[in-house]
Amino acid sequence: MKIHHMHSAARWWRHLAGTALLLAAQAALAQFSMVPAPLVQGTPRASPAEVETEYRIDAARHVYTAYPMRVYRGRLPPLLYGIMMVETELDASGQVLNVHVVRKPAADEVAPWVLAMVRRASPYPAPAAMPGATVRFTETWFVDKSGLFQLFSLTEGQR
Repeated sequence: MKIHHMHSAARWWRHLAGTALLLAAQAALAQFSMVPAPLVQGTPRASPAEVETEYRIDAARHVYTAYPMRVYRGRLPPLLYGIMMVETELDASGQVLNVHVVRKPAADEVAPWVLAMVRRASPYPAPAAMPGATVRFTETWFVDKSGLFQLFSLTEGQR
């Protein structure tokens, strides 16, 4: 009788742990189901950047301004929910022409969320000083399970 009770308790604990994992996964999914509206109003000022690495910082600042409620403040935790590398191509006025995933995140729900945020933040600062007045740059997104992010160009590092 004692052994049967121990097996029942073990089964109950496994069920409870499985339910907790499922609820945690659903909570994480919910964080990425809605793309926030960007807070940027109007057209941002043109970027003085002359090379891609300088422009990438201006673009990152623009994304932070567009989504201040989603920026992770401080040092990131040691384990991140998703890391995604994205290449973005902009026209002379800062409008997004193309967004390409260079490195997929492990969590599938992060990719469409990041891509939508990149597109919705348009227009970016016009790349006026760039050759051909267009720019293509790569940025890495560090995403926490809470739905907050930092960009490589402006990251505060990890704990």
